[in-house]
Amino acid sequence: MPQTPWVFASRMDNVRRSFIREILKVTADPSIISFAGGLPQPGLFPAPALARAAEAVIAESGSESLQYSTTEGDPELRRFIAGRYQSRFGMDVDPDWIIITTGSQQALDLLAKAFLDPGDGVLVERPGYIGAIQLFSLFQAEFASVPLDDDGPDPEALGAALSGRAPKLFYSVPNFQNPSGITWSRERRELAAGLLADSPTILIEDDPYGELRFLGEHQTPLYALRPDRTFLLGSFSKVVSPGLRVGWLVADPQSRVKLVTAKQASDLHTSTLAQRILVRYLADNDLSAHVERIKAAYRRQRDLMVARIEELFPPEARCTRPEGGMFLWITLPEGVSAFDVFDAAIKEKVAFVPGGPFFVDGTGANTMRLNFSNSDEERIDVGMRRLAACLDKVLSRAGS
Repeated sequence: MPQTPWVFASRMDNVRRSFIREILKVTADPSIISFAGGLPQPGLFPAPALARAAEAVIAESGSESLQYSTTEGDPELRRFIAGRYQSRFGMDVDPDWIIITTGSQQALDLLAKAFLDPGDGVLVERPGYIGAIQLFSLFQAEFASVPLDDDGPDPEALGAALSGRAPKLFYSVPNFQNPSGITWSRERRELAAGLLADSPTILIEDDPYGELRFLGEHQTPLYALRPDRTFLLGSFSKVVSPGLRVGWLVADPQSRVKLVTAKQASDLHTSTLAQRILVRYLADNDLSAHVERIKAAYRRQRDLMVARIEELFPPEARCTRPEGGMFLWITLPEGVSAFDVFDAAIKEKVAFVPGGPFFVDGTGANTMRLNFSNSDEERIDVGMRRLAACLDKVLSRAGS
């Protein structure tokens, strides 16, 4: 029988599938060395400690932990997060301002539901996080972008973007940005806070990587410089486990009511069991010591990847020098396609993400993102040598 075609909502017309998720299907082959996914190092997950925490939670409070719970999230977990902001930055965040979310991606979804109408303007970094671009596309946003340099958003471009018909939202990842690895300097944060102080634009400060600094000094969150009309997002995915799907959103009391309502309509609440296991893990273990182990490993992996780029890549391939996080960014000469390099690399069993999907304006064809956190040092060494050989071939063809 012929099947009646589905009639989808118009919002689905311009939403692209996640390019990274599609690449991950290709890299499921264990023989492929992948620098593609934004994945933590699984060998650093605190699996034994989480197993003990899960056993204790089920044994001591099984009935409560397996039951429905409040939308706002576990009070003890929210107090821990607030205390972490106080100890790290001297920031006073009321635990009642914190909403526990199913990963920080859900926090973006709730903010879009609460604030975006079709056609509203959203300002993103260039390049920008592809998960946010996909999410805001679903809500039919009109995108603009501000270019990044090594210190953060270009001051003149940011000022121009926030003037006139200001965007409804400005989405930013100021620490070890995905995809570029760039961190905003103190001066750029203060400049942005000053520009935003005179703007109606809502700032979304997404900070999933901030704890993973292994060089330099921690930077003050933008939220501390411009708390009004600013939302601060965080996640345990990069410092404990992404599989728990526990993130959070710091919101003022007025917006919090609407965001809680949006979450109730979405999933009622984040997994009670996951939150209770995380609370027990945090109570019984030193999170800071665990993060130090992650940082030490990621610094070694980052340093090796940068060393191989300096040793093996042609000088016209420029790369960022991240001081933390999980990614670095390579810009090839104009006219060289990162997709051509990707096609050659897959044949040699190595993968990365071409940079084009991280741009909302159709540029970036000559850029590429590499993840250094998910591969051990041996695979980084082998994979970077393969990638350098592929790049040499593509550049030779482009120059001939």
